Amino acid sequence: MFKTAPTVILPNVEDRPVVGTYATAEQAQKAVGFLAGNGFPVERAGIVGHGLRQVDTVLGRATALRAAGAGAATGVWFGLLVGLFMSLFVGEQGQALPLMLGGMLYGAIFGASFGLMTHLGTRGSNHGVVFRQSIVADRYDVVADAQVADDARNLLVKHDWRSGPA
Repeated sequence: MFKTAPTVILPNVEDRPVVGTYATAEQAQKAVGFLAGNGFPVERAGIVGHGLRQVDTVLGRATALRAAGAGAATGVWFGLLVGLFMSLFVGEQGQALPLMLGGMLYGAIFGASFGLMTHLGTRGSNHGVVFRQSIVADRYDVVADAQVADDARNLLVKHDWRSGPA
């Protein structure tokens, strides 16, 4: 009745030789992009981060006004979408704009209400501070299957020569 997705078995990254090491994820991604742009089979490569750590960036205080504003903004988009779909099923010409504007208005009201209720419900957590969490690594290794590692290494030497040291 239900079909399951095929299982993809990836090679163990520890068994793949390192062909390049970079200080940031963006540099490693650009290196893999360079490999792809030069015809390398990038499905045989990967990026491994070492020395992972979680970084919490403080975005500011969570205020009732900020929560209501974020909820209203989300509600406007949802209301616009609902209004747009409703206008597709209304037979009369000229009804699309009022339906979309009405949807945006109601969406803003309900979104602001839900945002404010959520803020008031979680008031004690984190002392009203908003964080963004990310995972970063000390270094990023580009790895490749052993059969194509030399090709990748040779291409990355050209990439590093063009873009400067990592």
